[in-house]
Amino acid sequence: MVLGQVVGAHGIRGQVRIRYYGDGPRLIGLPCIALADATKGLEDPAPRIYDIEGGGAGRSGEVRLSLEGVTDRSGAEALKGRIVLGEQADLPPLDEGEFYWFELIGCRVEVEGGEAIGTVRELWEAGAHDVLVVRGSDGRDRLIPTARELMTEVDLEARRIVVADLPGLTEPI
Repeated sequence: MVLGQVVGAHGIRGQVRIRYYGDGPRLIGLPCIALADATKGLEDPAPRIYDIEGGGAGRSGEVRLSLEGVTDRSGAEALKGRIVLGEQADLPPLDEGEFYWFELIGCRVEVEGGEAIGTVRELWEAGAHDVLVVRGSDGRDRLIPTARELMTEVDLEARRIVVADLPGLTEPI
């Protein structure tokens, strides 16, 4: 699963800056990550595996990681743009009613009455609430906040999200 993307180097000892996808820097606790070519994503036939030797919080929405074998700034800069892949089994468990972003990608979205809105294609971090970017059958996107009051049901097994039927909520942008 895609956990983030390398956005640059930090310092001179080879730390990489990673923008994580989701609501917290859970990458710090992983034993290792894989870095893949961003143009191939999950289809990259040979992502490179790196053991995580340490890390910490970085800029807002980022973590800094020390990766085995990356020992200087030029080595870290060479990784810029790579996407970060990880194993779901390595992620810490979440509390009831919480979800990782990757779990919502591809879910069908419908309003409480059953009308289909579209499919979640990505999520955006947007202040108070993250935002689902939902692509409708018309090819247009809708932005739906992930507030609990608006997302009335999330069924990951059925790959289905039900949102409140409020005027304007599901209008395309």
